[in-house]
Amino acid sequence: MVARLSLIRRYAILGFIIVGYIIFQFTRQHPDVGRMSQKEGLRANSSQFTLEGEPFRILGGSIHYFRVPRAYWGDRLLKMRACGVNTLTTYVPWNLHEPERGVFNFQDQLDLKAYISLAAELGLWVILRPGPYICAEWDLGGLPSWLLRDPDMKLRTTYPGFTEAVDSFFDQLIPRVAPYQYSKGGPIIAVQVENKYGSYAKDVEYMPYIKEALLSRGIEELLLTSDNQDGRNLGGVNGVLETINFQKLSPEGFKYLDAIQPQKPKMVMEYWSGWFDLWGDLHHVFAAEDMVTIVTEILKQDASINLYMFHGGTNFGFMNGAFAIATPMPKPMVTSYDYDAPLSEAGDYTTKYTLLRNVLSRYHSEKLPEVPSLQARRVYEPVIIQKHLSLWESLQFTDKPLKSEKPVNMENLPVNNNNGQSNGYTLYETIIHSGGLLNSMNNVRDRALVFVDKLFVGVLDYKTLECALPDGKGERTLSLLVENSGRLNYGKLLDEQRKGLVGDIELNNTPLRDFIIHSLDMKPGFVNRLSASGQWNSVFQKPSFPGFFHGKLYVGGHPRDTFIRLPGWSKGVVFINGQNLGRHWSMGPQQTLYLPAPWLNRGNNQVVVFEEQEADGKIQFASEPDLGMTVDVQ
Repeated sequence: MVARLSLIRRYAILGFIIVGYIIFQFTRQHPDVGRMSQKEGLRANSSQFTLEGEPFRILGGSIHYFRVPRAYWGDRLLKMRACGVNTLTTYVPWNLHEPERGVFNFQDQLDLKAYISLAAELGLWVILRPGPYICAEWDLGGLPSWLLRDPDMKLRTTYPGFTEAVDSFFDQLIPRVAPYQYSKGGPIIAVQVENKYGSYAKDVEYMPYIKEALLSRGIEELLLTSDNQDGRNLGGVNGVLETINFQKLSPEGFKYLDAIQPQKPKMVMEYWSGWFDLWGDLHHVFAAEDMVTIVTEILKQDASINLYMFHGGTNFGFMNGAFAIATPMPKPMVTSYDYDAPLSEAGDYTTKYTLLRNVLSRYHSEKLPEVPSLQARRVYEPVIIQKHLSLWESLQFTDKPLKSEKPVNMENLPVNNNNGQSNGYTLYETIIHSGGLLNSMNNVRDRALVFVDKLFVGVLDYKTLECALPDGKGERTLSLLVENSGRLNYGKLLDEQRKGLVGDIELNNTPLRDFIIHSLDMKPGFVNRLSASGQWNSVFQKPSFPGFFHGKLYVGGHPRDTFIRLPGWSKGVVFINGQNLGRHWSMGPQQTLYLPAPWLNRGNNQVVVFEEQEADGKIQFASEPDLGMTVDVQ
């Protein structure tokens, strides 16, 4: 009997050791989990939310980790906390986290766990909006372009080709964030089921599928949906709290919520603090006084709120979306995602911030934290362009071109491990034997520069479908440099967002054949190979367009934020040390590009500009942004 008790005691001790080891390993791997208290999570069982069993009002703000340099995450979140915001909301961009099918990236700039942990450290709760579709004025609403390699793809439905891809992504994403839920001691108090599905609503089985996809992978917190006024009747799913989105106060919205969810808390999941901008339009602003008046009224009605955006950040790279609701001709978003938000693109305080802080302070029992100091700025000396390389000369640094009888759209090119090309430019070349009328048959997506023997002859886009080619003798090379200007991020045309040449083009009513196709996605590896090559030409030789232009920015001392100005340039892309800052286009409204200090080095920095049609001899800098002439949001 004594021996048996001794054996039981040993097993008990061993069990404690094993449990202790498991707890140690878990807390070691998730050091921030367990920091927050362990009472009842966010509940929506009465007219007010409760958290930890006490009444709770969500004072939320959206900041997207993928639009802010990681080095500035803390700065932006501290400023948000100091404004009186208690809850961070963020989307998760599937297309960045899975750039190729089965290849996942949750590191560095995309370290979502680090972002959530940082929010917890700074005393912020988190509402996670994992999609898979996010809208966000982001390319294809955050869906990866490789989905469109399937000619039968039906995005945002229970089409097997889509759900299999979603399941694979959620198998990677959800286990990473589930330990950061409130029930596990983390900051995530709610999770959104998809996004604005009522405005799409192509499949009644889709929202229940997404809900189950979250629950079955361990999501335990309160579930929400989010819909605009035009889709609120179709975006709900059983057992999930509905919320609404708007900018101008609409009594019908709250009446709708009260009618379908009596004795449930009301929430504006997206209160639009400003608006996005499109190339060729004006810079949208929404008066600070009007915004704060509406925020005040929402709070007076005992509702919770999330400001979209609190801080917009930047559409770095080629990741901007495009807009087309009332027209079949989409307009791409600009690089800046300033959004006229309370915290500017570069993290500056605005009048909206000051007024909003005053309002939100009334909903805190303690004094708000002190406002953090601003980042210093510097106007660097102009960068003098020293070298250039024509587009044609740069092709040696790209992948092997494809030979194809017919045009192949960008997504179906055999590049990037057969995942196709997602963004950037594609060059299509073929031999012609005469001049005449070139007709795009409306198959250019989105904009093409047309060349004959490397001489520019015209532009084809949604408005201009024809281009006259000059007569000439013998064989000549016709080249079309086609730019993906950004896929639609909203609306019912997502399935049609293939880019490049999506069908035949005709010369004198005859389809052209036998193409050589070059992928120019301009990823960092390509830009770095370009910068390091010895193939550059002196600027004293007359540069040809399109082309790459190279200079060096010298930074003495500690790098500071700045803005790039390009007067005398036309349209293209700017790279700093291989980092794609985004597109520039003289048509505006945006006239400067934000250059964050963390992407600069002490000493020399490599500056490369891809320019389509016109270049100046230097790159200039400014201490303040120029987002263009303004227009009030209607």
